[in-house]
Amino acid sequence: MGSLENCPRCGRLFVKGIRSICQTCHQDIEKKFQLVYTFIRKRENREATMMEVVEATGVSEADITRFIKEGRLHLSQLPNITYPCELCGKGIRSGRICEGCHHGIQDDLEAQEREKEREKKAEDERQNRYRTYHSLQDRLK
Repeated sequence: MGSLENCPRCGRLFVKGIRSICQTCHQDIEKKFQLVYTFIRKRENREATMMEVVEATGVSEADITRFIKEGRLHLSQLPNITYPCELCGKGIRSGRICEGCHHGIQDDLEAQEREKEREKKAEDERQNRYRTYHSLQDRLK
């Protein structure tokens, strides 16, 4: 059984079940999707850029990006459509971040791992220095 909640898009009260938005907002999103899908389905519009699709359909770039991320629109037949990287805003065709940001994050994580290893090694050396027992006989040899 669903719970009674406010729609995050319009604020109306609705019973939350399968969808996280009310029926009216869901229908509005479906209409926008159909506008975009109908536009890009035409062969002459497949070369359109994101801005051309936005201008022709009146659907926001954020909504079109959401359709792509949800897997409702496939970019394999749409060579000029890109959406912004979530970190730097560069145009990408898949995922959430561009290759540059991906490599930057990966490099930062590797640097952090190296720093942890260095600190652990330094701590181990400090601990070993205090564990070593030196006697006078060792010095006389």
